[in-house]
Amino acid sequence: MGERIYAKLIAARLRGQMSYRVSFVLYCASQALAQGSELVVILVLFNQVDALGGFSATEVVLMYAIASVAFGVADTVAGQLNELPRYIRTGQFDVLLVRPLGTLPQIAVSDVRLHRLGRVVTGLGALTFALVHNDIAWSPWTALLVFAAPLAGAVIFSSVWVAACAVCFWLVEGQELANSVTYGGNSFASYPVTVYSGWLRRVMAFVIPTAFVAYYPALALLDRRDPLGGPDFLGWVSPLVALAAAGAAGLVWRFAVRHYRGTGS
Repeated sequence: MGERIYAKLIAARLRGQMSYRVSFVLYCASQALAQGSELVVILVLFNQVDALGGFSATEVVLMYAIASVAFGVADTVAGQLNELPRYIRTGQFDVLLVRPLGTLPQIAVSDVRLHRLGRVVTGLGALTFALVHNDIAWSPWTALLVFAAPLAGAVIFSSVWVAACAVCFWLVEGQELANSVTYGGNSFASYPVTVYSGWLRRVMAFVIPTAFVAYYPALALLDRRDPLGGPDFLGWVSPLVALAAAGAAGLVWRFAVRHYRGTGS
């Protein structure tokens, strides 16, 4: 029952967006260009250096590409959570609570913006380039990893989005803090973990498991050892990390909703 309702809501939103096709195409293009700006930064960096964190330009583009596809999908699915502070501040979240549907999926389908997939288009283009210009250790398993890594990364990013935005239940104006983790995580995952050091690497790579979005899968595809000394199997466990992240995010969301008291408005 609930699944059919969600499907109808998503279909209605998509029909509304597609009715303005020129606007939709322009929005998609703007999203693609926004994601591509990070690639431009990477290419500019490699005009000054031969390697970044021990990786060549095409190897870094591979990491960027996996992260871009993953983030584009996650932004489409979970990006509506950026509106959570408004839901809480205006009392709209109270309305969601009285409906016989989950609060999280209600927000997720409230305004699905398909034009955000423009980020995925940029990522797929970069991924095609990177797979052609890198010495990939092709096998049935690596071929499967090419498809599984961006999907697992999307689940990881979406889980981070849910957990980070749950902070807004306590800090109604805490969206900027959440953005530093979600959009910041995208930027972090686009580069080798080896370029970071100290607490930033430990927190953003492993506490917030963005290293499993692109860095470790890229090592597996390239058949490279981890310069940080990590075991080889880390390149293949992104789906498991994604499941763990989704479970943790679900627990955080339930805890936050259970302790929600409203704004008094």
